[in-house]
Amino acid sequence: MKQSQVMIPTLKEVPSDAEAVSHQLMLRAGFIRQISAGVYAYLPLALRVLQNIERIVREEMEKIDAVETLMPAILPAELWQQSGRYATYGDNLFKLKDRHQRDFILGPTHEETMTYLIKDVLNSYKTMPKVLYQIQTKYRDEDRPRYGLLRGREFIMYDGYSFTSNTDDLDKIFDQMEQAYRKIYDRCGLDYRVILGDSGDMGGNGSKEFSAIAEIGEDTIVYSDMSDYAANIEMATSIIADNPTEKFAPLQSISTPGVTAIDSLVEQLQVEPQRIIKSVALIIDEKPVMALIRGDYDVNEVKLKNVLHADDIRPATDEEISQIFKSAPGFMGPVNLSSDISIIADLSVRNLCNAISGANQQDTHLENVNFERDYQVEQFADIRTVKMGELSPDNKGTLQFTRGIEIGHVFKLGTKYSQSFQADFLDENGHPQPIIMGCYGIGISRLLSAIVEQHNDQDGMIWPLELAPYQAHIIIVNTKKQEQKDLAAAVEQTLTHHGFSVLVDDRKQRPGVKFAESDLFGIPVRIIIGKKAADDIVEVKLRNQDEAIEVSQTDLVDTINILLKNYM
Repeated sequence: MKQSQVMIPTLKEVPSDAEAVSHQLMLRAGFIRQISAGVYAYLPLALRVLQNIERIVREEMEKIDAVETLMPAILPAELWQQSGRYATYGDNLFKLKDRHQRDFILGPTHEETMTYLIKDVLNSYKTMPKVLYQIQTKYRDEDRPRYGLLRGREFIMYDGYSFTSNTDDLDKIFDQMEQAYRKIYDRCGLDYRVILGDSGDMGGNGSKEFSAIAEIGEDTIVYSDMSDYAANIEMATSIIADNPTEKFAPLQSISTPGVTAIDSLVEQLQVEPQRIIKSVALIIDEKPVMALIRGDYDVNEVKLKNVLHADDIRPATDEEISQIFKSAPGFMGPVNLSSDISIIADLSVRNLCNAISGANQQDTHLENVNFERDYQVEQFADIRTVKMGELSPDNKGTLQFTRGIEIGHVFKLGTKYSQSFQADFLDENGHPQPIIMGCYGIGISRLLSAIVEQHNDQDGMIWPLELAPYQAHIIIVNTKKQEQKDLAAAVEQTLTHHGFSVLVDDRKQRPGVKFAESDLFGIPVRIIIGKKAADDIVEVKLRNQDEAIEVSQTDLVDTINILLKNYM
C-alpha cells in the first residue's frame, strides 16, 4: 500500500485536553479524530489495528465453539423495561423516540436482546449449551468522557452470551472463556491481571475482570506480592489482626465539642484510630441503615450493596440523621440507637473492646463501648476498603496497589434475565426451568488505547507484530531516484508474498520527516531504501531497537524473521 494514498493526518501539536499518552499518540499519528465529546472516527491505521484485534478475538472464540451473530443497535425500550434496567441504568442510556412516539434506546449492552432472541428457540435441554457473541458499536451517555478511547460515549465492544441448562455447563464455559481471554490478551502483548470483580447492575454472583496495568487506569487493582491473588479495590479483602482482648470498662460519656472527624478525635483523646468505631448513616433501598467500621477504615459501598443485595445506596442527609436516626451529624454511634435502624458492622469491629463511638448527642462521645453489652448488630460482614500492606486473604504475602484499565469482564448471570423474559426450557423430566446464562465482554476499541499505554516510547507507539496496522514500513529516501522506487516495489512484492502487510512511504518528503513518522506509527519493521539501492542493499531496523543493519534484498526475509524472534 502506497502511503501517499492513505489518509494519515498527523499532528505536530497535541490538543491540550488530551491527558492520556495513548490519546496523545493516536491523535498525533493520525489514527483517530474526535467528532464530538466521547465520539471518535477511526482512521485507516486505527481501523487496521481494530480489525487485527477483532480477528484474534474471532479465532479464539471459534476454538471454543462460540458463534458470531449481530444484534440491532436500536432497541425497543420495552425490553429494558421488562428487565427493570430502563429505570436503574440511569442517565447513561441514550433514549429516543421514533415517528410514532415509541420509546427506544441505543444499545449499551445486549443481555435483554439476546434473551428475547433465544426465549422461543432454546426450549429444550437438548438445544444447549449455546454460546453466541457479537462485535458491535455500543452507546453510553457518559457524564465525563475522557482519556480518548478509554471512556467514550460510542465504542466498539465484543459481547458474548452463554445459555445452558445446568450450572456445570455454565462453569465449563465460564472457564473456557477465561482461558480464551487470556490467549487474546497474550496475543495482544498486554501486561494484565485477572481479578475478582463486581457484577454491578449486570446481576449474577460470579465475576472476573481483566485489567491492563497502566498508570492512567481508572481502576485500583489490589494484588498479593507473593501469590496470584488479585481483586478490584471494590472487592478486595484481607486478613486483619484480632483486636486485643481487655476486661470491659464502664461506659462513660466524653465531652467533645466540635470534634466531628476521626482525625480530630484521635488528636483530642490521644488514642489510635483502631480504637474508634466509625458510624456511617446510610439510606439503602429507602431504608435507614447504620454501618459500623473501625476508625482507620472506610466503608466500601460496593461490598455493602452486595452483602445486603441492595439496588441503591446513598449517605443520609443531616436532616435524615436528625429526624430518622435521632442523632447528630458527626456524633453518631450504635449505643441506644432506635430499634428501627438496622446495624451492619464490619468484621474489624467484631472484637473491638472498650472502643470509642459517638453518643448520638451533640458534642458528645462515649468511651468503653462494647458489642453485646452496649449495642447489638444485625449482621457482621466484610464491608471495608482494604489498605496497602495488609495480609493477603490467602495468607501469602501482603497487598499491593496498582492502577489498571478494565479490558474485559466475565459474569455468571444465572437466571436473572431468563426469569424476566420467561425464557424457559424443558428439562430431562419435561419440567420447565429458566435458562442459565453467562455474559462475557471485551472492550475492543478500549484495547487500542490499553495497548498503546503499555507499548510506547518518547518517539511514538510500538505495536506488537500481530496487531500493527502494517508489519513492515518501506521508506524510499529519494523518490526521484528510479532505482530506489524499483527496489521498493520489488521488496514490497517479496514481503507481501511471505505474508507481511506492507506500507510504502512514496511521498516527496524529507527523510527525517519520514523516519519520525514511522516511529510515531509504531510499525515493527522499517526498511530504508537509499543510496545503495543500485546494489540491492537496504537497511533494516526494528521499531523497538536503535541499531539498523544493512542487508541484501535476497537475504531480507530471512534477516527480518531472525530479528523478529527478539521483538517484544
